[in-house]
Amino acid sequence: MRYISGALALGAALVLGSLATTAQAADAPVHNSIRTGGLYAPTELVMTVGQGETRATATVERAVTLSCMPRATGSHPNPKAACAQLRSASGDFAKVTGTGTERLCTKIWNPVVVTADGVWEGRRVSYTYTYANSCMMDAAQQSVFRF
Repeated sequence: MRYISGALALGAALVLGSLATTAQAADAPVHNSIRTGGLYAPTELVMTVGQGETRATATVERAVTLSCMPRATGSHPNPKAACAQLRSASGDFAKVTGTGTERLCTKIWNPVVVTADGVWEGRRVSYTYTYANSCMMDAAQQSVFRF
């Protein structure tokens, strides 16, 4: 009988202890040390430039990071201009890489692949574009892949 009453007392103590801990936890103020939302949709990109015909076969020569919200930062040499160009194109990389001038370039096939992966204003982005050569890439007059 003594063992049964001891086990009941121990069980009751455990139940009461867990209830007290739960009540204290519910009353404690909530502190979010990790920022999950905020005022701005996330914009974080990793961009590369490499030699090759496709993303899978290209040798990456340069890579940078770009963050546009809440301010333009990253390892990109001109993040403000790159973010401004992407904003004016509504984040459409095809509009950024498709613009060009009447600059004359050779027709030598020496492909340059540019990629962008990450998040633009809260939506996932994975973009690849192949220029015929570096002259064609420079002729595109864009800031996004100029690094």
